[in-house]
Amino acid sequence: MSGALGTSFGGASQDYVRGRPSYPPEAVRWLVGAAAVQVVDVGAGTGKLTRVLVDLGHQVTAVDPDAAMLAALTQTVPGVPTEVGTAEQLPVPDASADVVVLGQAWHWVEPVRASAEVGRVVRPGGTLGLIWNIRDDSVPWVRALSEAMHGSAAERLIAGDGPRVGAPFGDLEPKTWRWTRPMTHDDVIAMVRSRSHYIAADSAGRAAIDANVAAVLAGQPGDTVDMPYVTHAFRARRD
Repeated sequence: MSGALGTSFGGASQDYVRGRPSYPPEAVRWLVGAAAVQVVDVGAGTGKLTRVLVDLGHQVTAVDPDAAMLAALTQTVPGVPTEVGTAEQLPVPDASADVVVLGQAWHWVEPVRASAEVGRVVRPGGTLGLIWNIRDDSVPWVRALSEAMHGSAAERLIAGDGPRVGAPFGDLEPKTWRWTRPMTHDDVIAMVRSRSHYIAADSAGRAAIDANVAAVLAGQPGDTVDMPYVTHAFRARRD
């Protein structure tokens, strides 16, 4: 991600921390492998994926275009080296990583340029890993929530032809996991307010989204919901 949108999430970093889900450890283990390796987490944001990688024993460098997001990451995952940069221009040396991963981020990049740059950073035989958490819109109330807050570029990508990568990486291998996250209504609101469509909207647009989301949540009993997710992971080896 680059440009104004790439640095627009920092102001919503606390909503991002509260509202966005983590990643299933089994999905991250499949993406990266079981052995401890050097990983560059690109588009790391507030460290949702970084935290799982560190907990699995990997050595991680976190990269994001937004310094404010990286500042939040250092609070949630202390001790991880951070660098401001993008997938198309990574501030790390040649052949310095075994794996480069992007969580909720590849849909923002130019895939041919980003693949070439990741290929510079990854050692021969290394891995490019892409992962997204997508709400399960087959559940009616979740579909109504998605309509209320508008679709995202990530959701359109996954619902369409899926991600693509370029040289020096081979074909992407896909795998999915289904799981559920308990969330309070306030957690859901934070998730909505962390999304690019909400951040980019004017005050009237945000008010309309807030009202529509509140109407959906009012139809759910109690103060919490079980949010169903499908985690979509893809990995490709460097030729």
